[in-house]
Order: sequence, then structure tokens, then C-alpha cells
Amino acid sequence: MKKITLTLAALAIAVPAVTFAADDDDASMSTMPDLAAGTMLGTDEDSIRTALTELGFDVRKIEKEDGRIEAYVVKGKMTAEVYVDPTTGAIVQGGDDD
Repeated sequence: MKKITLTLAALAIAVPAVTFAADDDDASMSTMPDLAAGTMLGTDEDSIRTALTELGFDVRKIEKEDGRIEAYVVKGKMTAEVYVDPTTGAIVQGGDDD
């Protein structure tokens, strides 16, 4: 029992550190694996906002631009822009917010 408790405690500490290793204000898609290209979020602004919120992101802005839906998100100290194809609902491009 003691071994299981220690293992779970170690995982609870290690997993967030691996996922969000970046300490600076900007994050790339490699540090936000939930936002990888191909991830399905939805085909309209409301469903995309809901999906991103359920993934733990604070959605600061969503707008249609150049035939795609662009979302500006924050998680902790990291920010990112996410581009979604409105016909498929999939992330087509992500990048850090410069």
C-alpha cells in the first residue's frame, strides 16, 4: 500500500511538470499536447470554446479569419493561438503567441 501511495504521489508531481515544462509566458504546441494538429474541437465558435474550456484553457478571444476559426488561449502562464478548420472541426495549425 505504501508503494502505491508513493508511486501515485510521484506521478501527481511528474505529469504536470512534463506537460507544462515551459516557464516562460509563451508556449509552443509541443508543451500543449492537447492542441496538436488534428485534435477535434468543433465546427463553430461555441463548440470550440466549450472544447477548449473542458481541456482546461481560458479562451480569451475567438474570431473567424482567413477561412479558419482562430482562438487565443491561456493555460497558467502559457498562451497560444489555435487555428481550426470550420468544415472538419480539427486543429490545422497551432503556434506560440509571439
